[in-house]
Amino acid sequence: MNTPDTVLMALQQVLEERKSAAPGSSYVASLYAKGRESIAKKLGEEATEAAMAAVKEDKTQLVYETADLWFHSLVLLAHEGLSAQDVLDELARRFGLSGLDEKAARDA
Repeated sequence: MNTPDTVLMALQQVLEERKSAAPGSSYVASLYAKGRESIAKKLGEEATEAAMAAVKEDKTQLVYETADLWFHSLVLLAHEGLSAQDVLDELARRFGLSGLDEKAARDA
């Protein structure tokens, strides 16, 4: 059985390996070769597609598009030298805080 932590760790390892791969060898390597702006645009496309699946109330498509969104988020994080663990640490920091208070503290 795949657990979230094993899936994230395995995916993170693949994403790191693809950084040194030839652009024509994999989709991820081609994204890295295109750079931050292209990866960010792809992330935006995936976010829109996930939102549209939600609007259409298509749960199957929502899961599919959210998987794409998460995947491309991880690609962008890896491109920037960050990891899923960095995001998990931030979520853990916020856990138990009022979302309104946390946002207000960032805006201060």
